Amino acid sequence: MFKVAMETLLSGQELAPELMRQAFSALMGGELTPAQQAAFLVALRAKGETASEVAEAARVMREFAVRLSAPPGAVDTCGTGGDGAGTLNISTAAAILTASLGVPVAKHGNRSVSSRCGSADVLEAMGWPLTLAPEALERLLREEGFAFLFAPAFHPAMKVVAPVRRELGLRTVFNLLGPLANPAGVQRQVVGVFSLPAQDLVAEALARLGAEHVWVVHSEDGMDELSPSVPTRVVEVRDGAVVREFLLDPQSLGVPRVGREDLLGGEAVQNAQRLLAMLGGEADPAAPAVALASAAALVVAGRAATVAEGYELASSALKQGAALGFWEKLLSKARELSHG
Repeated sequence: MFKVAMETLLSGQELAPELMRQAFSALMGGELTPAQQAAFLVALRAKGETASEVAEAARVMREFAVRLSAPPGAVDTCGTGGDGAGTLNISTAAAILTASLGVPVAKHGNRSVSSRCGSADVLEAMGWPLTLAPEALERLLREEGFAFLFAPAFHPAMKVVAPVRRELGLRTVFNLLGPLANPAGVQRQVVGVFSLPAQDLVAEALARLGAEHVWVVHSEDGMDELSPSVPTRVVEVRDGAVVREFLLDPQSLGVPRVGREDLLGGEAVQNAQRLLAMLGGEADPAAPAVALASAAALVVAGRAATVAEGYELASSALKQGAALGFWEKLLSKARELSHG
């Protein structure tokens, strides 16, 4: 099987779904040597991953994952990372804000990819216990409406390929799979991606995986977020099909233009302090970006009919500062469960 897969890739051909499934299962299951792992990942990247291959890889990754259940209509704001922008943890702040507005959020995430501080880093600095059991996280999702699903805890099979990925130091198919492998199986997402080609690839893969409502976003200034400064290209997936792509101009929604330097993040503790202050209603130049990201999540969740309505809702909630009270209550429950 491995040789057939490699010969197919080296001849520049797409792997048929069943062959991709077999090869990726062997990779995740530890059946390949490190040399074979590296050869497969590099050959797939050199040929160029297709939506079919990415979707099959995601299916296998989901099968190997530790699973948990989420309430109906739960959303995720996990992106690919890797845009190199070094921004503040916008999607993480937006996830908390969205949950405070009554939409259950199962936030999948990891430590940093291209910034100094990933979602796991900042949440840990905000006091979140990363080692909560799946049962505790299910309870938090059900009763409080938010849980952070720390990727290494839910994807133990990733340890098999970690050394090879580290040694290669290259972007591989795994850099696309985080948003496609939420352990709670959420069907509604806002997914920021690092490039335009990756945007189309991820959108088509999510469609093949039967996603209910997803916005896959990449801004004209290169961010894997909805930019508050320039238009963002959005590819929308609904009920297992890519239904449209459009440019979202933030200024047409009344979003104040934000300088790129105002969106830059720092170390985990610094970012945590900034996020907590923002959730508590303190003015911050990055607040429009957080409200815009939350607006998109409210749209895919069906809580807002339009992004303009969602932005008004999210922006108003940020200014009122109620999200901080939501976070503190949630954190108290999470810590209680971590000691139980």
